[in-house]
Amino acid sequence: MHIFFEENLENALIELSPEESRHCAKVLRLKAGDVVGFVDGKGTFAQAELMEVSPKSVSATITRRQLHAERNFRIHMAVAPTKNIDRFEWFLEKATECGVEAITPLICAQSERTVVKPDRLQKIMLAAMKQSQRTFLPLLHEAVRFRDFLAKLPATDQLLIAHCDEGEKNPLREVYQPGRNVVMLIGPEGDFQPQEVQWALEKGGVPVSLGQARLRTETAALVACMQLNFLNGEL
Repeated sequence: MHIFFEENLENALIELSPEESRHCAKVLRLKAGDVVGFVDGKGTFAQAELMEVSPKSVSATITRRQLHAERNFRIHMAVAPTKNIDRFEWFLEKATECGVEAITPLICAQSERTVVKPDRLQKIMLAAMKQSQRTFLPLLHEAVRFRDFLAKLPATDQLLIAHCDEGEKNPLREVYQPGRNVVMLIGPEGDFQPQEVQWALEKGGVPVSLGQARLRTETAALVACMQLNFLNGEL
């Protein structure tokens, strides 16, 4: 079943956006009478029948709705954008498919990229949500400097940091408390600076290991995301 995005699924009649209409009619070549699915990014899945189909306008009538409950834990990935933005976009796509509640592009002292285009990133996450048939769209925060990000974190969330410096680090699976909201810090390709690690520790952060290999930023972020989901029984 083809999945489309629509923010408002409360009404019985849906009018697709111009972009989704073009995709429906010209790319997918769907016709009136075809059954499709809709997600609103807030937990609702709706099955609908296409009524009128043209490249400029598509309408559908909802035949069934299903509301999915939010998970009892939240994963917030705070990740430094990579110099090659394609790699960061790859992470966003895969993290959305695996399951994550929020993502913050983190600007660190050794970041090689300090500017991201949220509109493009949002489209990538939206496409990944539809492709994976998830009903929740992760919240994409604005890029923020590392220390400013730490200053605004709620004390109730478990804060974890993966870095490459020497020091005691236990495997993530031994540190994370399943069922608890978690914020996972992943640094830039040049890693966190020692001062940044210290700031995280002063905030209550716990250093964790993601394995023996030294991973790229986007790989480390996805490994952490998948481990956190697995520990919560989601994968």
